[in-house]
Amino acid sequence: MTRYVLTGFIPFISNIGALVDSPDMERSQMNFKRLSLTDIKIDIGRIPKKKVLIDAMEAAGKLLVLYVKKKWERSSWGRKLIVQKKRASLNDFDRFKVMVAKIKV
Repeated sequence: MTRYVLTGFIPFISNIGALVDSPDMERSQMNFKRLSLTDIKIDIGRIPKKKVLIDAMEAAGKLLVLYVKKKWERSSWGRKLIVQKKRASLNDFDRFKVMVAKIKV
């Protein structure tokens, strides 16, 4: 299953990959094939340390992480992923109720 995590995009390493980092994950290299860029951005320096990255997120606003997550959830891609998670967690009876509701509409 694909896992989507909001990360900070640090610099390009080469023409096939870049460093990514976020408060809840370790800094690592990822290929561009595995990354999907969005319009959401936070201004940070070049190759910041983990603490500097977290401080930059907090300096831009105490609730910046929540703001970015809410902005992500409001995007069409984020909404699509939320719906997929909800549907994956349905049991048989819930799926039956959804089917009946679709038939009534």
